Amino acid sequence: MPASKPEAMATATADDPLAFQALNEIGIIDQLAQNRAARLLAPELNLSQFVVLNHLTRLGEARSLVQIANAIQVTKGAMTNTVSRLLAKGLLTVLPDPLDGRGKQVSLTDAGRAARQAAVSRLGDSLAEIAVAVPPAGLAQALVVLRQLRVWFDTHR
Repeated sequence: MPASKPEAMATATADDPLAFQALNEIGIIDQLAQNRAARLLAPELNLSQFVVLNHLTRLGEARSLVQIANAIQVTKGAMTNTVSRLLAKGLLTVLPDPLDGRGKQVSLTDAGRAARQAAVSRLGDSLAEIAVAVPPAGLAQALVVLRQLRVWFDTHR
């Protein structure tokens, strides 16, 4: 049965706190964006694999499995699985940690950087029409607020 109100127009109730309403919208956007990204990344990468490549690109240096798992907020086992798949594709290298003989350091290969860039290009091309709904100036303003929210949540884990 079709909804009486289009999903795009649905909002939280006016009684809900403003911060909740904002995070509710971000959560809905996140679900929709992840679904779209998963379709666009397949079959080369899954979303978890892209997140790891993107994380390592953003940081620009090798990280331990535990550091990556903590940053992405998954278990070490889940991260080991994702890293193993990326390693098999030649997108990562895993070397012993020079400071901890038991640990491993994960870094991107040139192919990993290229795969991440190709994925970002596909995702970016797919999102170009957002500028019709929200002009670039509006996105720039939203980005400032979103970064502030990310920093707050990152420091309040």
